Amino acid sequence: MNILILGYGKMGKIIGEIAESRGHSIAVKINIENRKDLNSLDPSKIDVAIEFSQPEAAVENITWAMTRGIPVVSGTTGWLSRKKEIEDLTTGQNGAFFYASNYSIGVNIFFKVNEYLAKLMNETSGYQASLEEIHHTEKKDAPSGTAITLAEGILRNMDNLNKWHLSGQSPENEQSLPIAAKRIDPAPGTHIIRYSSDIDQIEISHTAHSRQGFALGAILVAEWIKDKKGVLSMDDFLSF
Repeated sequence: MNILILGYGKMGKIIGEIAESRGHSIAVKINIENRKDLNSLDPSKIDVAIEFSQPEAAVENITWAMTRGIPVVSGTTGWLSRKKEIEDLTTGQNGAFFYASNYSIGVNIFFKVNEYLAKLMNETSGYQASLEEIHHTEKKDAPSGTAITLAEGILRNMDNLNKWHLSGQSPENEQSLPIAAKRIDPAPGTHIIRYSSDIDQIEISHTAHSRQGFALGAILVAEWIKDKKGVLSMDDFLSF
């Protein structure tokens, strides 16, 4: 499989290393300094694009690949206000676009546990829900895409919550879930869900020890997406 890497930062480099260890070829590694190299690239020689760039570059990168018939696996966060635009483009191009806020298999299991716990807590009174996430200081968006996915899972399953807000900001109403976003090096990612009451506290957490799990998950999806069409997600990829 010939892979185009759009965004050759820390994640892009790990993706490249793991992809090559699995027998794949990296056709081109694109970052802000060499984006002009896309002009001389033959799209027919690319099997899939893996996009882990920056929020301000994601839509342009995905659009470039999609309009050239290249399936895209994207993990960039912080640009999702324009996700509908990309989904419409995917449909119009009869292409394949896969987005996940987190490609770690462990995190996606954690998403399911989070929703199940929220359903249980919805039937219980006296607890206040909150969310905390910790990432490295180079992460630009806050809260993280993973934290937003977790928050959305809670909101879908709790009748007394309808929004989320960053801790330190004034919530629109009392039915808002607080998210504390901390930036501490060298943390690759920790997410904690808490339900606190006067008598006890229930807590679940996921801590990533490295970026390896995120990168491997993205490559597994890139291997899987061949010959598929449409707007796809981890629910399509995973069997649970």
